[in-house]
Amino acid sequence: MSPPFSMEIETESRELANAGERASAEMSREVARFARRAQRALGLRGEIGILLTSSAAVRRLNRQFRKKDKTTDVLSFPAANGEMAGDIAIALPVAAAQARRFGHALRDEVKLLVLHGLLHLAGYDHEQDGGRMARKEEKLRRMLALPGGSILRKHARRSNASNSA
Repeated sequence: MSPPFSMEIETESRELANAGERASAEMSREVARFARRAQRALGLRGEIGILLTSSAAVRRLNRQFRKKDKTTDVLSFPAANGEMAGDIAIALPVAAAQARRFGHALRDEVKLLVLHGLLHLAGYDHEQDGGRMARKEEKLRRMLALPGGSILRKHARRSNASNSA
C-alpha cells in the first residue's frame, strides 16, 4: 500500500495557470505517481505534501523558515512526527526556467525537484554531507529515468563560474 500523499497546486503560478486546468491536473497526477515511486525507492515512510507554487510564495517560505530573503527552486520541511515525512514546496517559475536552460520538460524538472526534496526529508544534506546526497540523488535519478540532477547541475554551474573567472 502506498503512503498517504497530498498535493496542492496554486494557480498563482503562471506556468500552470497558462497551461489550463486539464494540463495542471495531468501534471499533478504524474508528479504524484512519480513521488510515490521515488518515496518507495528511497525507503521514506510517512505522508508527504507537495506544493507547486509561485516564486513569491517560495521566497516568503524561505524568508520565514530559513531567514533567507530570496527565491529558490525547492524547499523541504521535515515533519516532527512519525506519521508525516514532511512537505516540499516548488517554485514553478524557477522550475520552468531551469527546464528551458537544461533542455527538458517542466514535468521532468518538477520530478527532479521532488526527488531532491524527498532526499532532504530523508535526512540528506548536500551542504554538509561530503557528496553523500549527490551520489544518492544520481543513483535514484538513473533508476527513475530522470535527466541530470539538481545537485550536480549546481556544482557544474559553480565550477563553470570559477573556471571562467
